[in-house]
Amino acid sequence: MLPRPSTRRAPRATLLALALTAPALLHAQPRAGDDPAMVARARAIHERVMTLDTHVDISPANFAASGPNYAQKLPRTQVDVAKMEEGGLDAAFLIVYVGQSPDLTPDGFARAKASAMEKFEAVHRLTDTLAPTRVGLARTAAEARAIYASGRKVIFIGIENGFPVGSDITNVKRFYDLGGRYMSLAHNGHSQLSDSNTGERDNVWLHNGLSPLGREVIAEMNRVGIMIDISHPSKASMMQTLQLTKAPIIASHSGVRAICNHSRNLDDEQLDGMKANGGVVQLVAFNSYVKCDAAKTAARAAAIDALRREFGIDGGSQRDISAAIQALPEARRNEYLAKQEDITARRYPADPAATVSDFVDHIDYVVKRIGIDHAGISSDFDGGGGVEGWRSASETFNVTLEMVRRGYTEEQIAKIWSGNLLRVMEAVEKVAATR
Repeated sequence: MLPRPSTRRAPRATLLALALTAPALLHAQPRAGDDPAMVARARAIHERVMTLDTHVDISPANFAASGPNYAQKLPRTQVDVAKMEEGGLDAAFLIVYVGQSPDLTPDGFARAKASAMEKFEAVHRLTDTLAPTRVGLARTAAEARAIYASGRKVIFIGIENGFPVGSDITNVKRFYDLGGRYMSLAHNGHSQLSDSNTGERDNVWLHNGLSPLGREVIAEMNRVGIMIDISHPSKASMMQTLQLTKAPIIASHSGVRAICNHSRNLDDEQLDGMKANGGVVQLVAFNSYVKCDAAKTAARAAAIDALRREFGIDGGSQRDISAAIQALPEARRNEYLAKQEDITARRYPADPAATVSDFVDHIDYVVKRIGIDHAGISSDFDGGGGVEGWRSASETFNVTLEMVRRGYTEEQIAKIWSGNLLRVMEAVEKVAATR
């Protein structure tokens, strides 16, 4: 837990006034019956601990040298520096994400690497040029603490999908030198390094876990000091990773499978493995991973598939499907859309949106199952994330408020928000220093 240099513990009356009037609390969601003193205590805790979100997607277009950019309050992003300042989000991993292509060839790898480099460059432009007095790039846990103590926001870089590594293992060190501090070996779709969780849809696997090259990449990540992220790879890949790694690992943005039975979430065996490894699960505020009805979701998907077959729509990407629907004769298209609405709105309507309270249920589960030292927080903002009450970085206080409602102490909240992740980061650094 790190106190801000300018923050001093205020008298109770002052804290109460702060809770009722502070501009940042415009986005707070107190409940009927909330004790104002409790809200004030939550605000004080929120101000004193380092709040860290381990998964924020980015678009390089928002990091241009001229025009509206990430240093400002952008209308269509859930996170930018201004919203971090507004909501008291102190640190974030900005993500170098490359979607998985089936093209596992030198040309496919080259395109993936070029896409990754564009995002690395965008983050460096933010920290070096666009907002160097307001943010700093952290390459170590110690640097993160120093940047935070200076009053600036802490920016880390995470790599979502090892696809850009290609077949050249030296890219692991190259990405580390650019600031990458965690990496997953797959995303949605099998990579050259690892199977993906998405194999559960059809039980088709490429490697039955890790590929031989993926095993080499794990050793190289241990050697250079990149945290291994198991959020998107398959369960078999994760369990094999636990056998190979010499350092703790992370799940950068996953939920609890016992609460929401989704392939992106971790089951109890995986959670127990994280505890034995000393790792941390960064619970994610992604609506369909927080709250789901697996049976209804499967039934809805089956009904949509049947509808598409009825109208001769064979599948493909969402763009291909939309184009095929639009290409139908008008009467046929209207019939299709009416039947689709019947499926999605009447037969299998969407559940009410997940809330911050639903999200913190996942934190509670991990804490009770494997301990306070293994839970963390992520949003997946600007990549589909967000729940009612935490729709953007400007609403970050609501997460702290919910944890205070449930009786978490300041020390525990500090661990969950950032302490556990920084502990793992330090452990990975130590392992790298000995290799």
